[in-house]
Amino acid sequence: MDSPWMYVGLFLIVGTLIPVAPIVISALVAPRKPNPIKQSTYECGIETVGDSWVQFKAQYYVYALVFLIFDVEVVFLFPWALSLNLLPMFVVVEGIIFILILFAGLIYAWRKGMLEWA
Repeated sequence: MDSPWMYVGLFLIVGTLIPVAPIVISALVAPRKPNPIKQSTYECGIETVGDSWVQFKAQYYVYALVFLIFDVEVVFLFPWALSLNLLPMFVVVEGIIFILILFAGLIYAWRKGMLEWA
């Protein structure tokens, strides 16, 4: 292994092999005994009536994504807030700009009606 690119190539091979190998192995050794009962739609112990594929409003997914975005950003702000008295003024100003951008995104989502659950 003289070249550093050998490590990159090895990493790519192993990184591809690890997720692909279980999928291939399970496809080869999984039992296949389909029958109409196993392939019928079963939900909460009640036989389904009509079509089992129901479309959900995209607004539910947008609501979840907005929540996830702001929830993850709190994780970034927590260490910043804990070490606020040790940080230089530049970092404090950058954090305040970050909070203002988040606030602008919240106002935008609010005005677009993305936070309405109706």
